[in-house]
Amino acid sequence: MNAAQPRLIDHHCHGVTASDLDRVGFEALVTESDRPPPAGCSALDSQLGFALRRWCAPVLGLPRHADGDDYLARRRELGAVAANRLLLRAAEVDVYLVDTGFNGAKLLGPPEIASVAGAAAHEIVRLETVAEELGEVTAEGFAEAYRERLAGATERAVGVKSIVAYRHGLDFDPQRPTRREVIEAAARWLRDGRPRITDQVLLRHLLWAGIDRGLPVQLHTGFGDPDLDLARCDPALLTGFLRATQDRGVPVMLLHCYPFHRQAGFLAQAFPHVYVDVGLALNYVGARAEAVLAESLELAPFHKVLYSSDAYGLAELHHLGAVLFRQAFAAVTGAWVRDGHWSAGDAVRAGELIGSGNARRVYGLN
Repeated sequence: MNAAQPRLIDHHCHGVTASDLDRVGFEALVTESDRPPPAGCSALDSQLGFALRRWCAPVLGLPRHADGDDYLARRRELGAVAANRLLLRAAEVDVYLVDTGFNGAKLLGPPEIASVAGAAAHEIVRLETVAEELGEVTAEGFAEAYRERLAGATERAVGVKSIVAYRHGLDFDPQRPTRREVIEAAARWLRDGRPRITDQVLLRHLLWAGIDRGLPVQLHTGFGDPDLDLARCDPALLTGFLRATQDRGVPVMLLHCYPFHRQAGFLAQAFPHVYVDVGLALNYVGARAEAVLAESLELAPFHKVLYSSDAYGLAELHHLGAVLFRQAFAAVTGAWVRDGHWSAGDAVRAGELIGSGNARRVYGLN
């Protein structure tokens, strides 16, 4: 192994669509917007789109920077099954940790990802999805029913994830809600017809239930689709919750973090149970991946940083995440080695930790 080609465990990603996509469907998966671009414009005219055409086109047998129309035509010619196989195998990722909580039934799950990629794959269980899939339940029985359902859902999983950032924001009361508060909130939820859970009390209860489960708890932070309020997704807002959980021995994984990755780096340094990544961001910033990755390595200890892609839907995003991370890490650390700040051995060791070693240790992937 060397600093330019560390082994990778993608500690946070989603499944891949097995369906052939038209241009509208494909472009919908290369943007965080939930709306199409203006007439005559393309979502591929972006850092992500340019990077995709640069790094994914050769994998599908096209020249670098192939025209968007040519790329999509080639993808349709190959078909989704062949394209997925080519792109996932070219990524050379050893293990995928797959969040199955969003449209999981419509995407390839962990076993299928493992088969197509020739890799290992494990499940990350979304806390809110488990609650919303509960069977018949009373307000008084909600907490116990959820505890039992979560235990069953995570029997083979390696972690859980909360999207409280989307449903409320990270500026929530960090303390565990009382039993009475949970009963009253569950009664409101049931009375309203069991809608998507947005009640702060229930969201806090689910998050603390995740802590009680003892598996690593992933938390979305930073940018995402327009369903969130970016100003309320700064991971620094989690400081009270991190103080409240620091003695529980449960790793808290701050996902994505951009554009707050420097704040996240501080939290990873300050709290022994906090870990960070800049997954999602590297794909979206494309040619600026080096700058973002370098900033993410300013404060966070190297045993607290992990690789992820947060790829969703397109195998291109799984492949692109791996390529951009490896290239950015090699360029950034290579410059530090040339300037005498790091030794070559330090660069290799840090790449091993960030690429796969930290994930293997934290998630128990032995």
